[in-house]
Amino acid sequence: MSLEGLNEQVKRDLTYLNFGGPEWVQPLHHPEGHVYDVVIVGGGQSGLSAAFALKRERIYNVLIIDENPEGYEGPWETYARMVTLRTPKELTSIDLGIPSLTFRSWWVSQAGEEGWEKLDKIPRGEWMNYLRWYRNVLKLPVVNEVKLKLIEPSVEGIHHLHIEGTGAPSEKILARKVILATGIQGGGEWHVPPLISKKLTRERYAHTSESIDFELLKGKKVAILGGGASAFDNAHAALSEGVAEVHVFVRRKELPRINPIRQMEGSGIIEHFHTFSDEEKYTAISQFFKFNQPPTNDTFIRASAWPGFQLHLGAPWHDVEATSNCVVVTTPQGKHTFDFLIISTGFVTDPSLRPELKLIDKHIARWGDKYTAPEEIANPLVDAHPYLSSGFSFTSRDEQGKNSLYGLFVFNYSTLVSCGLSASALSGIRFALPKLALSVSDQLFQDDKARILHNFLTYDKEEFVGEWPKIEQQVTSATEN
Repeated sequence: MSLEGLNEQVKRDLTYLNFGGPEWVQPLHHPEGHVYDVVIVGGGQSGLSAAFALKRERIYNVLIIDENPEGYEGPWETYARMVTLRTPKELTSIDLGIPSLTFRSWWVSQAGEEGWEKLDKIPRGEWMNYLRWYRNVLKLPVVNEVKLKLIEPSVEGIHHLHIEGTGAPSEKILARKVILATGIQGGGEWHVPPLISKKLTRERYAHTSESIDFELLKGKKVAILGGGASAFDNAHAALSEGVAEVHVFVRRKELPRINPIRQMEGSGIIEHFHTFSDEEKYTAISQFFKFNQPPTNDTFIRASAWPGFQLHLGAPWHDVEATSNCVVVTTPQGKHTFDFLIISTGFVTDPSLRPELKLIDKHIARWGDKYTAPEEIANPLVDAHPYLSSGFSFTSRDEQGKNSLYGLFVFNYSTLVSCGLSASALSGIRFALPKLALSVSDQLFQDDKARILHNFLTYDKEEFVGEWPKIEQQVTSATEN
């Protein structure tokens, strides 16, 4: 089947599922302009699939905004530097159980079944191409180059979203519900240790989440701080672009070897995480945080095969110092000089770090507010996560904040402690999408239930139009014949 044929198959499959049935949510009117039932912030894989899940619930008055140019949403063509995705190619994710919407169907339509069999893992760029196709074939309503600046506390069930950007239709949009599908950094910010950020100027280092001009680093000597998967992705990327030497420094004496996601995928934890008690959730994620995601075997082999690659284990950075032409890094093994540093130290989750949440942050409940962990597993990184409902909505620290936070949903990496691997891994998103869509749908229904119930109680449209004498004659005639 060609790609054009697949496009037609998707339309046919959706028709068989009665996709696009009548809308049940009634529009709200506001003197300041159009009110969307749902605005999704973020047009990557989470935002796109959330919009599709809502459309399956017959919620159509939806808008997706994304700060990036069209086709460059998410990390895949910006800062991600892995050659392939780390997940198995067979994993289904954002198709919502429709075979023609899977990556496999998209790939086979172009490379055939033989091409699928030859494929080891999904190439990063091809995943982005799949997302572009997914957006187009489903006709999802994305407006690009629009950045959310601020969320005003809800007033009478309507959130005022202040936006900016070349694609922005105005300075403010109105929404009954908001889904923050803002990716890895959406729950906080990328982390750079103060040892580096306070002692070095920005031209001396970059975080792995940033654009890096490797052309300027050709023939140079580069250090990478961190032992997770992205450190080795960046090492390979740098060496393949002509960097002379890349030294990866890892605090641990051994590289992480265990990937807890693999165990979670087959054990039922991902799909049933919401049934855990708070104690069980905290215990599970505290254990999860003990492991950095290790590099895949092919990623490590790819990076370490370069002659300029060097790995330093048991080598935390005790100090960094800038000279006129280099950076000196001090570790337990001594001093090392480099032309540039790449920081692969992940991100910190804390809603107070998000500027768009500054008017409502004081109300957002954290795990540290709701649960006191035993000393042996207590972790401030876990405590800082927002304490969400099982339906991905913010919960409030106080009575005052309940109305301000009502209608705000989170579908980014900060859902990890409350909702498990949901928006934070492809292996979890397929289980999370129906829960998210139903939670948003339930809220909209509850908001309108008085009107909906009134319409039901006063419903008087006649469906049966037959008249008994005529029907009796017809039945008698049919019997006699």
